[in-house]
Amino acid sequence: MKVNTDEIVSVLQQEIKDYGADLDIDEVGTVLEVGDGIARIYGLKNCMAGEMLEFENGIMGLAFNLEENSVGVVIMGDFLQIKEGFTIKRTNRILEVPAGEAMIGRVVSPLGEPLDGKGPIKTSKTRPIEIIAPGIARRQPVAEPLQTGIKAIDSMIPIGRGQRELIIGDRGTGKTAIAIDAIINQKGKGVICVYVAIGQKSSTVAGVIEKLEKVGAMDYTIVVSASASDPAPLQYLAPYGGTAMAEHFMYEEGKATLCVYDDLSKQANAYRQMSLLLRRPPGREAYPGDVFYLHSRLLERAVKLSDKYGSGSLTALPIIETQEGEVSAYIPTNVISITDGQIYLQPDLFAAGVRPAVDVGISVSRVGGAAQIKAMKKVAGTLKLDLAQFRALEAFAQLGTELDAVTQRQIDRGRRLVELLKQAQYKPYPVEMQVISIYAGTKGFMDNLPIEKVLDFESKLLDFFEKAHPQILSNIKEKKELPNEEELSKYITDFKQSYLEGKPADIRTESE
Repeated sequence: MKVNTDEIVSVLQQEIKDYGADLDIDEVGTVLEVGDGIARIYGLKNCMAGEMLEFENGIMGLAFNLEENSVGVVIMGDFLQIKEGFTIKRTNRILEVPAGEAMIGRVVSPLGEPLDGKGPIKTSKTRPIEIIAPGIARRQPVAEPLQTGIKAIDSMIPIGRGQRELIIGDRGTGKTAIAIDAIINQKGKGVICVYVAIGQKSSTVAGVIEKLEKVGAMDYTIVVSASASDPAPLQYLAPYGGTAMAEHFMYEEGKATLCVYDDLSKQANAYRQMSLLLRRPPGREAYPGDVFYLHSRLLERAVKLSDKYGSGSLTALPIIETQEGEVSAYIPTNVISITDGQIYLQPDLFAAGVRPAVDVGISVSRVGGAAQIKAMKKVAGTLKLDLAQFRALEAFAQLGTELDAVTQRQIDRGRRLVELLKQAQYKPYPVEMQVISIYAGTKGFMDNLPIEKVLDFESKLLDFFEKAHPQILSNIKEKKELPNEEELSKYITDFKQSYLEGKPADIRTESE
């Protein structure tokens, strides 16, 4: 019997070719040692930097250090449940988080796991936690305002969509309050907000969420929380996870987004802890040498995309806590150099009742008037200079020197402007209201009012415009220009007269 060897060879070749096609082959390593949130692994020689790894009990890890004979892994979960000798396998996936509409209104961990007890998040979309920031060709200059609703900021330190504006100050000076007001003020403006809480007490984060829910801001907000009790790796990843969730709306839907990182000093501390445990060389203040890159690669992702790429934007409000006003420390100077300006909050002003306690002297926006509507630019043009001159003259006046009439007038107006810029927490002002208020202050309509009456006068003046002249407010809002100044001055003068006489203002509609 003749055997057809060619046929047998071809069958064997096909069998060899198909061998292992149905087998699921995993590359598996072994835990050599485990410590405070980190593990050292042997055997994953093809592992990628930033790859997700899975321990045998389901806890995830992140490949952090790729060394010659081992891999340093940060553990994203309870490291006490991991023992030496455990196996760990590659997933062949770079770390990613869920994204999409389903995330809005939810409170999640940095990995996108729900923390609010509202059930699983149903979304099939994911985004990598780290991306390379868009290059210059994909950007356009920042020119569209992102109003915070805070008079002192929108008038003198304006923020534009796509900008990075640092909020810096000591503990308890109202940094978070400014960021939350900015989120509340985005209601109805089509901006998706992400609030990232890093290393905060869970009770503090719960208070913020409760406030956001009360004013209806959770309808367009995602809260990412890595609380003080969470492991350092989760605190390190939180800002990147929050940014990835916001980027979905910017890149895929062309929307404007706002990210608040509260606060990046705690992220730097978590990164230092992980780096020291993984034997990375310490540098200044024991931070690793690449701590600048930690924040720069995060904040460079803030962008106003060009029209060709959908014209979406991501505005970043990083928060940094200083110790005793020490802005020249390592982390504050790093982040100041990365951002497009800073809002500095002064403990002395806060203690004196000036809230928000913005120090106008050293606060700056490097985008400036480009991020303001024309009306605001016109009325607030001299405001910062007036306040700076007032501060200098006030220090001079404290020496007890006799002042001439012009200097005394400047000091009187400065005191009233400081009073005018005070604002209650969670009460953001629409931009058209701010324009009327600042116009009345800078044009001297409040100069002869008692200081304690300034805020009462402002409140009643805005109420008067809302009821008697709503057309002026809607014109500022829609046309973004200052209305006829003669007409505006006449209305304010008439109202002031009736206010000083103690009579209710003559409220008639413009049609009458």
